[in-house]
Amino acid sequence: MKKTTGTDRSITSKWRPATQAVRGGTWRSEHGETSEALFLTSGYTYDDAQTPADRFAGEMQGMTYSRLQNPTVAMLEERIALMEGAEACRAQASGMAAMTTALLCQLSAGDHVVGARAAFGSCRWLLDHLLPRFGIETSVIDSADDDAWEAAIKPNTKAFFFETPANPTLDVVDVAHVCGVAKAHGITTVVDNAFATSALQKPMEYGADVVAYSATKLMDGQGRVLAGAVCGSQEWIDEVLLPFQRNTGPNCAPFNAWVVLKGLETLDLRARRQSENAVALGAFIEPRVPRMLHPGLASHPRHDLAMKQMVATGPIFAFDVGDRATAFAVLDALDLVDISNNIGDARSLMCHPASTTHANMGEDGRAAMGVTEGLLRINVGLEDVEDLKEDLDRALSAAGL
Repeated sequence: MKKTTGTDRSITSKWRPATQAVRGGTWRSEHGETSEALFLTSGYTYDDAQTPADRFAGEMQGMTYSRLQNPTVAMLEERIALMEGAEACRAQASGMAAMTTALLCQLSAGDHVVGARAAFGSCRWLLDHLLPRFGIETSVIDSADDDAWEAAIKPNTKAFFFETPANPTLDVVDVAHVCGVAKAHGITTVVDNAFATSALQKPMEYGADVVAYSATKLMDGQGRVLAGAVCGSQEWIDEVLLPFQRNTGPNCAPFNAWVVLKGLETLDLRARRQSENAVALGAFIEPRVPRMLHPGLASHPRHDLAMKQMVATGPIFAFDVGDRATAFAVLDALDLVDISNNIGDARSLMCHPASTTHANMGEDGRAAMGVTEGLLRINVGLEDVEDLKEDLDRALSAAGL
């Protein structure tokens, strides 16, 4: 591969996904390094005064300041955009920086947003608390009710916002249907695709306008750094998102971008194996628990839809054991699986959402979205699935299940 091949879309767009994940976006310096270079710099120098003037005026390509561009971050942005099938991408400091940026960059006082009721706790906080502070009206609906999306539209509706599968209840949204409704009304769809990534699901193929990520999760995949990303059309990124990002600064650090670049090289392998492990472990657990929430299993109410719009259903599922005491008993009895509120890691992790990721929503808020006191969420890792089955078997038995 030549030094600039990885940044040439006329070439890289023809590569298959696994090749894009390894080589897409790679730019090599005059040294011809194999691994992407890490540029730890806040600013840049110029040989003459006209060069920075032209760059700041947008008349010349080139770096100006690392809040706007950084070579390492730019490589990550190009790779994610290529994998997503998007024209452009901007990396963010974290997943929540990505979600906040994707919404605030396009909304103003007097606008209205329709969001899915089932969502990560902090995403619901954006809808329930942050946006209303700025005079932005929000409505939350049952995302599985296809008719509810159109029914919630108002004359001032500017955006639909949802995640699929949803955290932690694994609700699955019909992406094509919702995006079709949005397009018919001139509404922008923002999809949080962190549970799947482009390795397992590509919302833009179903009509999504904007796809946002916590790259902290499966993209890094090894619990190392925080990062996020927002993908969209070149026009939307340049004219809507970039002015917000330039002046507010939720940027991804170069080191974090470099780590995520390394994670993307193995994303396809990890996502598929972890999905396989999750289906096997979910099927093993299901007969032992009162309720299973796993889109990869036939018992999920939207299993067929999940299998239609996803390559595989991902490493994460949830199950209900009845009450908090039983849930804690299961967690406390684990020997192999870690108690942790993170997801997307190569290690298996389990948490109690009601007391961690969704604790700030209050009892009524959790009840409305199905986050019960007995709900446990598990991120299934790359361990041998038989070892995971043995660990869960011991833990469930210790809790009387």
